Amino acid sequence: MRFKKFSERKWYNGAVVACIGVAFYVLLTNLSSVTSYLSWFLGSFKSIFLGIVFAYVINPLARIFYYRLFKRMKLGQKRWALSVMLAFLTGLAVLLVLIGMLIPQLAQSIVTFSSNYESYAKTLVNLLQESRLGKIIGVEKFDTLTQNALSSIQSFILENAGAIISSVANSGKRILSTVISLIVALYLLLTKKTVLQGVRRLIRALLRPAAFDSLMDFLLRCDTIFMSFIGQSILDSLIVGCVNAVLMLVFRMQYVGLVSVVVAVTNLVPNFGPVIGGVIGGFILVLVNPWHALVFLIITMLLQTLDAYVIKPKLFGNSLGVSGLLILVSSIVFGNLFGILGVLLSIPAATILSFVYHEYLLPRQEERMRKIVEEEKRSAGN
Repeated sequence: MRFKKFSERKWYNGAVVACIGVAFYVLLTNLSSVTSYLSWFLGSFKSIFLGIVFAYVINPLARIFYYRLFKRMKLGQKRWALSVMLAFLTGLAVLLVLIGMLIPQLAQSIVTFSSNYESYAKTLVNLLQESRLGKIIGVEKFDTLTQNALSSIQSFILENAGAIISSVANSGKRILSTVISLIVALYLLLTKKTVLQGVRRLIRALLRPAAFDSLMDFLLRCDTIFMSFIGQSILDSLIVGCVNAVLMLVFRMQYVGLVSVVVAVTNLVPNFGPVIGGVIGGFILVLVNPWHALVFLIITMLLQTLDAYVIKPKLFGNSLGVSGLLILVSSIVFGNLFGILGVLLSIPAATILSFVYHEYLLPRQEERMRKIVEEEKRSAGN
């Protein structure tokens, strides 16, 4: 007597559904334990994941050096290694220049704020006394609070010295983790050819030729989208930061370097970045000159309008082809799932989801429905 396969038995489908239901119930009842375990597991590979991201971002710059700067030099295998090292040094130099611009001006702003704190507090109290808001919240209480604020800050620092030292230690661990990630990225780029060959060989061994070709085409398109988006976003942020710096110099504002770098960096974040940059820049300037802060906010609104309707369409063109609603939804969802990194990558992710839906899922569903309709017509004809 021939035994039937498990998949051919009557109880098979019910057993599969029951197992899935039990597994789903266990997952929901132990969700906190599962998420904590996944967080610990992924955290163990955090430096490696971050290293892969660094390698992916630095790779285009290394390719530029390889194919353009060292194109005519007969260096052999050292040509790629020299390109990678120069790309890393270039990135490090840009980072050091930014730090050199930010730290002195940030320290100067803190000194200015602390030295002018009493005058700021008195001005604020006078404004509150002349307004209805001051009568509601009680100006006397606020005046007492501002007078004791500095002593309260000192007491807070002394009482929470252990927590502050712990935060500093955690910051040191993050810096060490970043350094390890950079080392991982360096090794990945130096052995890029060998790593890619190994990955392709493994995928080819797991998939059929047609599926392998389809996957390679999909990954190539994803790579093109990500590289195009990263390059165009960086160029757009540089343009916005430079224009912001020129306008601030025209109006003779202070902290031009600090505020312009903040504006350029936050401009990389879709949708919410310009708002964050405007708030931070306005807060920095209002400590020195409230009128400068007001002018800066007006400049920010005009500049972001110009960026949205002129600069970005010229840079991105029609390469994305994604609706604004999908980008907004993608920013919210990926931001909640992956934090700031999810927000940064929400536009290319939305682009990939859009072309997967329109070029893979939708055509297959349409073809499937067409076959069903044809089969029903044949059945009706018979």
